[in-house]
Amino acid sequence: MSVDDDGTVSWQRSPGGLVTALEPVMQSADGAWVGWAGSPGLEADPFDADDMRLVPVTLSAGEVERYYEGFSNDTLWPLYHDVIAPPAFHRQWWDTYRKVNQRFAEAAAEQAADGAMVWVQDYQLQLVPGMLRKIRPDLRIGFFDHIPFPPLEIFQQLPWRRQVVEGLLGADLIGFQRAGDAANFSRAVRRLTDLTTRGQMIHVPATDGAPARTVRAAPFPISIDSRRFDELARSPEVQARAREIRHDLGDPKIVMLGVDRLDYTKGIRHRIKAYGELLQDGSLDPADCTLVQVASPSRENVGAYQELREHVEVLVGRINGEYGEIGHSAIHYLHHSYPPEEMAALYLAADVMLVTSLRDGMNLVAKEYVAARSDDAGVLVLSEFTGAADELAGSVLVNPHDIDGMKDAILRAATMDPKEQRKRMRRLRRRVLTDDVAKWSSRFLDTLAIPQDGDQTHSDDARGDATAAAHRRDLASHDRG
Repeated sequence: MSVDDDGTVSWQRSPGGLVTALEPVMQSADGAWVGWAGSPGLEADPFDADDMRLVPVTLSAGEVERYYEGFSNDTLWPLYHDVIAPPAFHRQWWDTYRKVNQRFAEAAAEQAADGAMVWVQDYQLQLVPGMLRKIRPDLRIGFFDHIPFPPLEIFQQLPWRRQVVEGLLGADLIGFQRAGDAANFSRAVRRLTDLTTRGQMIHVPATDGAPARTVRAAPFPISIDSRRFDELARSPEVQARAREIRHDLGDPKIVMLGVDRLDYTKGIRHRIKAYGELLQDGSLDPADCTLVQVASPSRENVGAYQELREHVEVLVGRINGEYGEIGHSAIHYLHHSYPPEEMAALYLAADVMLVTSLRDGMNLVAKEYVAARSDDAGVLVLSEFTGAADELAGSVLVNPHDIDGMKDAILRAATMDPKEQRKRMRRLRRRVLTDDVAKWSSRFLDTLAIPQDGDQTHSDDARGDATAAAHRRDLASHDRG
C-alpha cells in the first residue's frame, strides 16, 4: 500500500499463498481485513477496496526488522520447519514480536462487532488470540497455522514456548494443516501447562473471573480457489501462451517445472542436484529436456536467504555450463514473480511438476498445477513432507533427502505412459476441485461458530459478522504453501 502526496491511497494485492487462499473468503464475508500496510512507517485510515474493508496496521522500520525479519522469519520459521536452518533467539526480537501482536489485537478488537468472529492467521500472530480475549471476551476467536507446528522436542528450544502456547489457547478453535501438527500442539500443551486434553479438546479452567472454556485443536487442510484457476487455465489466451512458452523453450520433448519462493525449506537445491545428475548419467538428454525453475524473491534481508540464492545460482550456472547449448539451456532460472495468468500457462506447458519441499505446511502450488490440468495430462512429483501429500493421492511421492530415489521418481514421471498420467490426474483433480478454499473456510468458520461442550462463554447464536484479523503482507511471491 502507498499514500500519494495528495493523500490518495493506492494498494497492490500481495501474491503470497495466504492472500491467495483468503481473499475470496473475505470478499464473500461482511468483515474487515486487519494487516500490515506493507511499507515501514506508513500510516493510513481504514478503507474499502475489492469488496473488502482493509485496516492498515503501522510498523516502523525497526519493528519490521525485529518482528518480521527477525523473530518471525529468523526464529519461528526455521524452528517450525524442523530446524533446516538454525533459528536465532534474541530477547529484543521477542519483545518487539509481543508489542506488535498487541497492536494487532487492539486493531482487531476495535473493528469487531459484539459477538463477532475473529480469524487470526499464521505464526507471526500467535499471541493475538490470548491478547484479544483479554480485551474482548465476547468474541469467538479462531486461529489458523499455515505452517507446520513442530514436535515438542524441537518446539521446546524456544525460550518463550509457554507464552506462545498460552497465546494460542486464547482461541476457541486452533486449526492446523495436518493431524500431526495438531497432535504436536496438544502434546506441547500437556508438557508445558497444567491443562488436560482429551483428543482434540483442551480444557481451560475458569480463572480471574473468566469462565471455563474448551479449546479445540484440529486439522483443517487449506486449499485454493480451484474452480477459478481451472477456468483461467481453460481460457484461449492462457492456452495460447502455454504453447508459446514451449516454443520459446525450443519445443523440448519434456518440460519440467518448479515454482517456489526462494526458501531453504523448498528443496530447490536438492531438486536441481537430482536433475543435474540425471543429465550427467545420461538418463535424460539435455537436448530433449529442460527444467524451468521459478524462484520468487523472498525475505532478501535475511542472511540464510541471501546465502541460498548464491548457492542456487552457482548450481544452475554450473549445470547450464556443462549441458547447455547455444539457443538451449538445461535450466531456465527465473528469479522474479508472475501473475496468475502466466502461472497457469506455465503449469499447462509443463509435463512434470516438481514439488520437493523439505518441509511445508501445505504447498498450494501442487494444487494449482492440478487445477490447471483440465487436459488430464502432466505428472505431479510431490514431497512426502508437504501437507498436500496427505491429500493428493495420484502424485508420485518422493523423499527429497534421497537424491537417488528422487532421480528415479523424476525419470518415472518423465517417461510415464499417457494413459497412466490421465488416470492419476483425474484422481487428483476430483480431490482438488471438490475440496476448494470455500469448503475449507466454511468448515473452519462453521466449527468456530459452535461452542464446544463445556464452553460457557458463548451462546449457540454466537456466530456474528466474520472478521478476518491480522493478516500481514507477505513479502514473498508464488509461495502457495
